[in-house]
Amino acid sequence: MQRSILRSLATVSGLTVLSRVFGFVRQILIAGVIGAGGNPIADAFWAAFRLPNMFRRLFAEGAFQAAFVPLFQGRLLNDEAGAAKRFAEEVLSALLLVLFVLTALVWIAAPVFVLIVAGGFAQDPEKFDLTAYYLRIMFPYLACMSVVGLLSGILNSLDRFIAFSAAPLLLNVCQIAAILLYADHELTVTGTALAAATALSGVLQMALLYWGASRQGYRLVPRLPKLTPGVKRLLLLGAPGFISAAAVQINIIVGTNIASQQPGAVSWLMNADQLYQLPLAVIGIALGTVLLPTLSRHVKASDETAARETLNRAVELSSALCLPAAAAFLVIATPICEALFRGLAGDALSLFGGRGSAFSERDAQMTGAALALYGLGLPAFVWQKVFLPAFFAREDTRTPMRFALWAIGANTVLALSLFPLMGFLGVALATSLAAWLQTGLLIVMSARRRHFTPDRRLVSRFPRILLACAGLGALLWWASARLPFVAGYLFGREWLALIALAVAGVLVYALVLILIGGVRLRDYRSVSSTGK
Repeated sequence: MQRSILRSLATVSGLTVLSRVFGFVRQILIAGVIGAGGNPIADAFWAAFRLPNMFRRLFAEGAFQAAFVPLFQGRLLNDEAGAAKRFAEEVLSALLLVLFVLTALVWIAAPVFVLIVAGGFAQDPEKFDLTAYYLRIMFPYLACMSVVGLLSGILNSLDRFIAFSAAPLLLNVCQIAAILLYADHELTVTGTALAAATALSGVLQMALLYWGASRQGYRLVPRLPKLTPGVKRLLLLGAPGFISAAAVQINIIVGTNIASQQPGAVSWLMNADQLYQLPLAVIGIALGTVLLPTLSRHVKASDETAARETLNRAVELSSALCLPAAAAFLVIATPICEALFRGLAGDALSLFGGRGSAFSERDAQMTGAALALYGLGLPAFVWQKVFLPAFFAREDTRTPMRFALWAIGANTVLALSLFPLMGFLGVALATSLAAWLQTGLLIVMSARRRHFTPDRRLVSRFPRILLACAGLGALLWWASARLPFVAGYLFGREWLALIALAVAGVLVYALVLILIGGVRLRDYRSVSSTGK
């Protein structure tokens, strides 16, 4: 059981790592070309990107699938392959109708949506209009990602994760190509090219997933949209599930709106967000993607013991992977931003005739401060992805919805209260605290319903993982002050010194974790050779 999860997780995480590496390249190139604080182009592009990016995370990475997968899989387990395909086509038809109307609304009333995402831009008409312009160009990406979410749910239900995991690569490749081709143009044109590349990547991702589903016998043909019993059931489950899985993204949108009152804040928050999304995607989203169909199968088979065992191993594995990342963000966030957005970006752009990075030292400090606060909430963000499937697999979306609404309310109150005191950093802190509130409620309720009972192995290993993370944090704190010295032996490149520190930190953490018994190698041997 554990090895089956690990094999699937390795597939999803491996391709996700590759995608996020390209995402790092994309992010540092964009930051290097258009900068951050004080640049209206950067703020306008990232604010416009927030809305379609949020829908990508909701549909392609969780919320939609949370409702769709259990219903689709229930038909598969009853050997109703024909019924499963009909259900998928009914959902696709209804989805296309909704997306057509929504896209038309955004094109017509883009300024209204800008007010939702970044109301503070209304004080700067040029930035406000530019955001609306970029939003209109890239919003078709939202429609494509919604269809990608449906097709991903089909493939994930069939334990086919490759196409789903590879699709985000196309976004990064398209945006990298745009930034390199238009780096020397006027920045407004560069932003337009990035927006167009975003829309194009959505079409390509949708085509890839449609091809993947077709190979599995699910070449979906849209029907006349109807409110069938299956679609009604999906809506009944999906509306609460959408809210519960979307809480973090809604909190980010609320925070972005509040922070938009401060020049440069949207860019700083977005760059920090993209950095902490790496471990969140590789660990939390990948693990959640694998967990939902696995838990759903156990629940449908009335095997609660196997479901609890699966959840325990997911908590153990996610803890061992996400806690060290959180420690790194808390300790060396600013050096990370300095090395990537200034050092590495400048060197990369110089290879293409650029003039160095437009990302200033202040941009690195502000982004680093936000990243540290997001790092505080990283374990909560990851564990949300672990515990939400435990509810969704049982077709319970109302309980997580209540917790999500409380978290959204808490985030709004905290962000409004902290912004006058801390500026945009209050927004980042509010997002993390709200995530902890939601995650804590999910864990407590899972324990009360006996869906999650920490077993002896988890109780024994979790404190050892914490101890190894504390050691890693101490090492990073000691070494961070010596990065300039190490860089002297690496052609003066601090980003190379940071990579060396990261590699050393991973090796030391893994060694300590093994020595103190936080993990046992025998638990993970022969994963690749074990069948499902």
